[in-house]
Amino acid sequence: MRAEKQYLVAEVETHLKKSDYVILTNFTGVTVADVADLRAELKKENAEFHVVKNSSLRVAAKAMGLPEFEDSLAGPTAIVVGGANSPGVAKIVTDYFKAKQKVEVKAAILSQKLLTADDVKALAALPSLDALRAQLLGLLNQPGTMLVRVLNAIPQSVVNVLQAKIRAAE
Repeated sequence: MRAEKQYLVAEVETHLKKSDYVILTNFTGVTVADVADLRAELKKENAEFHVVKNSSLRVAAKAMGLPEFEDSLAGPTAIVVGGANSPGVAKIVTDYFKAKQKVEVKAAILSQKLLTADDVKALAALPSLDALRAQLLGLLNQPGTMLVRVLNAIPQSVVNVLQAKIRAAE
C-alpha cells in the first residue's frame, strides 16, 4: 500500500477509535455552510463529522474488526464519531438531515453491531442521557418517599382525631 493511502487509512482508524459508535451518512448536495452548522451542533455532544474515502473506511473498519457494512458504502460517505451520548448524537444528525432534506443516514455501528437507518432514527427517539438519569433517580427516590408517607400517616391521623375532638368540645 502506498504511503499516502496508509496515511488516509490511519487517519480514518483514528476517527473510528474515538467512540464505540460510527454513523455513516450520505452528504450529496450539502454545502460547506451546512457542514459547518452540523459540526457546530455536533460539537455540543463532543462528536465530529468527517468526510472519508470509502476505500479507506473499508480498510480501516476491517482492520478494527467492525461489522461488514459494504452495502452502505455506495456514493460519497461521511462519518460521525465521538462523544459518549450516542442517542443525543443520533438525534442531532437525524433532526439536522430532516430539516435540510439533502442528506440521509446510511447505517451505523454501535457497540460492534450494524444498525440500519431506521434503527438510527429509533435511537434518536430515545431520551437524552440526562433525562434517563433523572428518570432513574426518580424511580429510586419513589419508594423512600412512599415509606415516609406511610410512616407519617399514623401520627397524622392521631393528630387529626385529637383536633376533631378539641373542635367538638368547643
